[in-house]
Amino acid sequence: MKERGILIVVSGFSGAGKGTIMKELLNRYDNYALSVSATTRNPREGEADGREYFFKTVPEFEKMIAKEELIEYARYVNNYYGTPRAYVEEKLSEGRDVILEIEIQGALKVKEKFPETVLLFVMPPSAKVLKERLIGRGTETEDVILSRMKRAGEEAEGMDRYDYLVINDELSACVEEVHQIIRSEHKKSFRNRELIEKIREELIELNR
Repeated sequence: MKERGILIVVSGFSGAGKGTIMKELLNRYDNYALSVSATTRNPREGEADGREYFFKTVPEFEKMIAKEELIEYARYVNNYYGTPRAYVEEKLSEGRDVILEIEIQGALKVKEKFPETVLLFVMPPSAKVLKERLIGRGTETEDVILSRMKRAGEEAEGMDRYDYLVINDELSACVEEVHQIIRSEHKKSFRNRELIEKIREELIELNR
């Protein structure tokens, strides 16, 4: 029987580099699937529908909510973000480890519904580095940067509810660390009940 994939939720402050880590993880290893979120925000330059996000109008998104087609959804900086259910279920049953890149509010909702989910929080080495990264993007106004820093202060209150904290200082090392965490999760006893039962039965048989 094929081993079922693990659901991994990755959160982090805006500018912590979580998106870059996820892309590099998918480039290096072939067992991961990145869940594409739906959102009502406008596409940024270079983004394509169905690749970075499924871009939806507010009525379209609210229809998905009504039809329970989302694992979770939240409102963040005046836009909806949510995780389509069908894609996630399909990939997990194929044995792929599915990564959701969502914010804290959504992450905790997923953990509530699916307690075996692994929660990872990506953070920069310091708050100063976070601000420098946001400025370095060159995609946001000063007001938006201030708003994201304030939001980071609020999000920091929920960091202790995550299973793992990963500091993104050097990208390559950070990607490898995330991969090793997920590999270790596959070895946890509660994810290997069938194997445990099989060994127990074999031992009973051989000890008769």
